Amino acid sequence: MKNNFENKVVLIIGATGGIGSAAAKRFDEEGSSVVLFSKNRGKLEDLGTSLNNESLIIEGDATSFEDLENAVNKTVEKFGRLDSLVHAVGSIVLKPLHNTDIETFKDVLDLNLTSPFLAIKASLKQMQKQKQGSVVVVSSVAGSKGLMNHEAISAAKGGLEAMIRSASVTYAKRGIRFNGVALGLVDTPLAKFLTQNEISKKASTSMHPMGRIGEPKDVTEAILYLASDNSAWVTGTILPIDGGMKAN
Repeated sequence: MKNNFENKVVLIIGATGGIGSAAAKRFDEEGSSVVLFSKNRGKLEDLGTSLNNESLIIEGDATSFEDLENAVNKTVEKFGRLDSLVHAVGSIVLKPLHNTDIETFKDVLDLNLTSPFLAIKASLKQMQKQKQGSVVVVSSVAGSKGLMNHEAISAAKGGLEAMIRSASVTYAKRGIRFNGVALGLVDTPLAKFLTQNEISKKASTSMHPMGRIGEPKDVTEAILYLASDNSAWVTGTILPIDGGMKAN
């Protein structure tokens, strides 16, 4: 089924990460104008030149409301609208609670909970004006399933998923939808410390009933679906893309 993103504008926060960059390319393939937001200027420029449709690159800090608001304003200034927001910023911290220092915990919350809050807040003014919009966030199976040594990331992603469910109800009659994908381990640069070590990769793989870790392409089609009009009657959903981890 065609996702029909022609004449649509998508803002991707964390566009140079493994999930963000794969999503940017798929939105571009589907005909969308893509706005790429990241703190890595070099990677932004490389990604931008790889796209076929009109795009916009914006360098900024995903934990800064000023930078995120600036990204939305520049998006509207250039394209006149904002149809979808995709938040693909996150971190992987695997430590038991007693070994997690306070600053690390705060950093995990900033990246995984505060950042999507700020990005959504920055986007809502335009989406409410349009009476239309779709928000898709990247979460983790750890947000709803107890996993050893995931206390910090579980707290952040659990809070994110709760926020998405609440917002979906608050803004449903305003034409704005909120959904997310909850991932198992995906082979991205962020996960290299796990995937490039044979012992940790084998242990991680064994946690997925389907017998393998994920690839970015396993995730992008779900993100496109949730952002598209094909999911027009879907909101408040956190879709597990986890190789069966949540079901196990």
